[in-house]
Amino acid sequence: MQAVYKRVIIKLSGEALAGEKGNGIDEKVLDKITDQLKAVKDLGVEIGIIVGGGNFWRGRQGREMDRSTADHMGMLATVINALGLQDALERKGVPTRVQTALTITRVAEPYILRKAMSHLGKGRVVIFACGTGNPYFTTDTAAALRAAEIGAEVLLLAKNVDGIYDSDPKLNPNAKKLDQVSYKDYIAQGLKAMDTTAITICMENEINVLAFGLFEENALVRAVCGETIGTLIK
Repeated sequence: MQAVYKRVIIKLSGEALAGEKGNGIDEKVLDKITDQLKAVKDLGVEIGIIVGGGNFWRGRQGREMDRSTADHMGMLATVINALGLQDALERKGVPTRVQTALTITRVAEPYILRKAMSHLGKGRVVIFACGTGNPYFTTDTAAALRAAEIGAEVLLLAKNVDGIYDSDPKLNPNAKKLDQVSYKDYIAQGLKAMDTTAITICMENEINVLAFGLFEENALVRAVCGETIGTLIK
């Protein structure tokens, strides 16, 4: 198989790392995910990863908390996931760097665009943690921002469902899967796979988004090789 993209951003949800447990990190699931990432790397693709923290904490869980405090707790949760991903990848021989939008130099590098670009050029996977480093912004927005900054050709939105539907398939058995949708139609229809701020950044920077099921067979490899899977937002 041959990759059609040279550089990608992959957005992984924290929930994906939890597997059926629903919280924490399931090491068997982590192993499967990093197998896919290694396969993509072996195709010569430069990989940046944004990881969420919902398997440990989401800012909106802090209903009585100060919003900034709750969101910063969520950012710290992403660091746990990033370090877990780094460890699993490096045990497979994939050189990896974690960069954080909040300064935590004992465990990771601070986010510096030039260093990130240097790592990518040297064949290292770069995991971006702590979102944008700002409260009130999601890791989806961070994924769109980093994709624009590093010049990624596509944002791969790896989810627990096989694409984007016109309504919640868990609630509506007649929900229709969309093969393709424009940025403007996505916003107009109030679709929820990715937040509106992130979609707007992608629209303004002409970055396509491919949303697909992470746990379909060879999903990441098929996505970077241009197979028609999931839902394309363009």
